[in-house]
Order: sequence, then C-alpha cells, then structure tokens
Amino acid sequence: MNEGMKLFASTFLLLFLAEIGDKTQLATLGLAADKGRSALIVFLASASALVCTSLLAVLVGHALGEMLPQRLIRWVGGVLFLVMGVLMLAGRL
Repeated sequence: MNEGMKLFASTFLLLFLAEIGDKTQLATLGLAADKGRSALIVFLASASALVCTSLLAVLVGHALGEMLPQRLIRWVGGVLFLVMGVLMLAGRL
C-alpha cells in the first residue's frame, strides 16, 4: 500500500470511529427520523456540512503547520481535548 493510500485509510478510520455517536450524527438521525423530511436531502446536507467543516480544518491545519512546529500544534490540540472533556463531564459544555 503506498503512502497516499495509508494516509487515506488511517484518516478515514480515525474520523469514522470518532464520529460514531457524536452530536452531529445524533442530530442528523433526528432530522432523518421525521417522516415529513426527505432522507436523501438530510444526507446530502449533512455530508456537505461535514465536507465544508473538514475543508476548513484542513486549510487552517495546513496554514498552522506552515507557521508553527507540529509538536506545539499537537500539544495545544491535546490540551484543548482535555479541557473540553472536563467541561463536558462537569456539564458546562
């Protein structure tokens, strides 16, 4: 498997597993459950929103990667995940 395919597979698997059961997926489930709504339109809108947010994350991440050391970006990202986790557990997020 070449490097591009390895990167694709690892990124897909990581994000697929991270997204299972998250707030976005549950909101999409709720929208699609309404009998008056088209499941196809809900899917297309949801997929489009995820593509747009992913594009934004890639553009910002790439720009930050050009300006800052990767170690600092990972450290700050880890701290932010911990802070959000504590806030969620405390019921403040």
